[in-house]
Amino acid sequence: MKRVVRIGSRRSQLSLWQANHIAGLIRRLHPSVRVEIVEYSTRGDLDQSSPLPAIGGKGLFTEALEKALRQGEIDCAVHSLKDLPVDIVADLAIVAVPKRGDHRDVLVSASGATLAELPIGARIATGSLRRRAQLLALRPDLKLLPIRGNVPTRLDKLLAAESDYNAIVLAAAGLQRLGLAEHISEVFDNTRLLSAAGQGALAVQCRNDRDSLAFFAGLNDPESALTTAAERAFLGTLAGGCSVPIGAYAYMSGNTLHLAGRVLSADGAQQINVSGETPAADGPPGKSAALKLASQLAEQALESGARDLLDDLERDDQR
Repeated sequence: MKRVVRIGSRRSQLSLWQANHIAGLIRRLHPSVRVEIVEYSTRGDLDQSSPLPAIGGKGLFTEALEKALRQGEIDCAVHSLKDLPVDIVADLAIVAVPKRGDHRDVLVSASGATLAELPIGARIATGSLRRRAQLLALRPDLKLLPIRGNVPTRLDKLLAAESDYNAIVLAAAGLQRLGLAEHISEVFDNTRLLSAAGQGALAVQCRNDRDSLAFFAGLNDPESALTTAAERAFLGTLAGGCSVPIGAYAYMSGNTLHLAGRVLSADGAQQINVSGETPAADGPPGKSAALKLASQLAEQALESGARDLLDDLERDDQR
């Protein structure tokens, strides 16, 4: 039995909330263990001005923690699951996905207006190409502006007296976890803004060895792990990441898993929507069925035009 468990976390308020949440779950599961949180800065934290695709895309918010895991500085790392690349890393494992929070995107406007109530040409800030494309699909008149920084910093930029923005779009879970839900002007349902794969979920990552896997396994919520695995498999089959306009969301109804996916052009003018369902009871057969459905829907999206949209995005990035 471990005597001290060291959790690796980014330094932002939200990341530390997440690490402390996992620390509480570990204490409940292993009452005799002392838990410590070790803070790290990632590439994504150190460069707060450049657009995410411009500074490397994959692993921006996770690679420093993964390095610390490999070097034995920490016993586990806590990530926002949507930040973790979908590529399989043999020496590390996502050992647990605790019960998921709210997966949806929300609008925060300085005036409290909803998206429909914002003026023509309203200036909305988001650092996400997925959100940008879907907002333009709903309202092509909008002016979409980049924004970086943690949640409180983005709110401060919006609410400043001389703000450049009418509104910003954020994840509901982040605002709720920081006690800032009062700022939400509108919650988007999946028909309007389909969330990012894994949004609202946390991932506990550890070294891929028997002792670590056994120690942290009790933190896992099977339903959250299953649904987010399907979303990430859809994203992975499309070779997508956080810098492409792809949405995916899965949920369980009884023993049936429902999965929806969306791929958009950068300007939102074109979008490919796919959806399906499969029996997926808890356990390895259920996970296999969920991953198979995700792969099938991704292939369906590619055959319906998503391949061309993604190729266009790649060409634009290389210019």
